[in-house]
Amino acid sequence: MADFPWPSGAATGIGSLPGTDVAEAQRLILGELPDLPHLPELPDRGPGADIIGRSAGFLVELPVQLYAGRWQMAPRPGKDLRRTADLLERDLDQMTEQGDRYTGPFKIQSAGPWTLAANLDLPIGGRMLRDPGAVRDLTDSLAEGLRRHIADVQRRLPGATVLLQLDEPSLSAVLDGHVPTESGLSAYRAVDGPDAATGLRTVVEAVGVPVIVHSCAPAVPLQVVRDAQAAAVSIDLALLKDLDPLGEALEAGLGLFAGAVPTRPASAGHAPTSAETADRVRGLWRKLGFRADRLPEQVVVTPACGLAGASPGYVRAVVKACRDAGRRLSEA
Repeated sequence: MADFPWPSGAATGIGSLPGTDVAEAQRLILGELPDLPHLPELPDRGPGADIIGRSAGFLVELPVQLYAGRWQMAPRPGKDLRRTADLLERDLDQMTEQGDRYTGPFKIQSAGPWTLAANLDLPIGGRMLRDPGAVRDLTDSLAEGLRRHIADVQRRLPGATVLLQLDEPSLSAVLDGHVPTESGLSAYRAVDGPDAATGLRTVVEAVGVPVIVHSCAPAVPLQVVRDAQAAAVSIDLALLKDLDPLGEALEAGLGLFAGAVPTRPASAGHAPTSAETADRVRGLWRKLGFRADRLPEQVVVTPACGLAGASPGYVRAVVKACRDAGRRLSEA
């Protein structure tokens, strides 16, 4: 097995957290997820902190603006883009202050090219997804923007090694032709798997760091993720139905960010314990038939998805359960 760019028994978060306090969010992540912390995202701060606005802010020479509550391409940079850049700069400044002595892997996140294409509007109306040429331009622009962003993070955290998570919740809908048009009466054409992989691979090759492709949607297209040369896939274990494609991907060396803790409390009102979380991941591994010693090296324990909608108390319980579950798996 190839070496993975994270320590054995690691745990991390997906990205989003509740609230608007950047300093507190980063203290939580650096304190509770010391083996693989990530840059928290706080969408409660409003436009520019949401996944689409924040990620569109990375685009090079493709400005965006808010129009009727949606992000669309703009003729020139304006106040919406300035606000997006300011929010990111605050996050990076806080990261620089709190993580100045950190050494180890550090994860940052952005929406991937297909989720952006399915959610950004063209000036003439309709999603960017309708225009293959526009999608190529978007992909190239995102790749360059993320390359610059990663270089900035590496300068600010010289002791860290950066990992990039591409959030692609719309990828399955793009492949299946289920992204609705503005009228809602039809859908955009389906994108072929090889074309989808090429778009992702453009970003993977440009950034030069290990990339994790994340999706909370059912039926994550694992072959596309593999063909894109991603280092790992991040999925919600509750949505996993067919084990064979996952087993094949893991056998081929793909890492797994296992979404093992729900983003909302169950009827009992509390998060699963670390023992329950570890047992869930271990049970999946046994079903797949892999050697136990590979588990803590190849798998990172995570929440099922982002935690922006959870209470602060539940968030703390979730990240602690993930951290301690990773350690249990490493010690077993």
